Amino acid sequence: MPSRLLIHPHAPDDAGRVVSVTPQSAGWRFVGFEARTLRDGAVAVGQTDDTEICLVLISGRARVTGADIDFGVIGERTNPFDGLPWSVYLPPRSAWRVQAQGPVELAICASPARGLYPPRLIGPDQVGQLTRGTGTNQRLVRNILPDTADAETLLVVEVITPGGHWSSYPPHKHDTDDFPNETYLEETYYHRLKRGSGFALQRVYTKDGSLDEAMAIADGDVVLVPKGYHPVGAPHGFDLYYLNVMAGPVRQWKFTMDPDQAHLPY
Repeated sequence: MPSRLLIHPHAPDDAGRVVSVTPQSAGWRFVGFEARTLRDGAVAVGQTDDTEICLVLISGRARVTGADIDFGVIGERTNPFDGLPWSVYLPPRSAWRVQAQGPVELAICASPARGLYPPRLIGPDQVGQLTRGTGTNQRLVRNILPDTADAETLLVVEVITPGGHWSSYPPHKHDTDDFPNETYLEETYYHRLKRGSGFALQRVYTKDGSLDEAMAIADGDVVLVPKGYHPVGAPHGFDLYYLNVMAGPVRQWKFTMDPDQAHLPY
């Protein structure tokens, strides 16, 4: 039986959309996500309505406008493994437009908001890259919209997991509204494999067994994490990228480790 947590991409629709998650389709309250592929010169447009969004250029260059601001032509990497991202944050009730300057892969990350913060460009100098973990648990983290940055409910981060390494490991969860010990955060993983072929693995599980799914992930797949622990493994020779979108009622990333692996460094 196909997993309800695993969403495969499809051929681009008229808007270039290859995968889409809404709160309604996911059966939750906060996180929305889209990935679009745009040909040279193609235009994507939208309205934020009652959400804040983060437009992430996963690859390519594009002229981005939003909330009546022209952010210029941004983006410089040819694929998500090639350098740091350019992004744009937009508050609710904003119109936006992205015009591709060559092939573009665009992510649209969304969650509910009231409109407390102004629009802004998020350049590579604001993102940086840090190394997390040790040994075969080591991965590279790029914080696009961390809980220290201005936003109301939305969190966005990229992770590069080298082949043969684990990520989101040791397993942790953030499904309980118990701040400051743990926060309830819905989450999507948008996966890309550097070779474009092969597979990675992700398990989403709870200790009581009410949810326990192990999935083989192909390039372009999205995994939903409504609750539970959610480690990821990248086989040897297949570097893995994923874009995480998280959101919940308290915009802090507070998690609890699986007690079986809690003795391991995160």
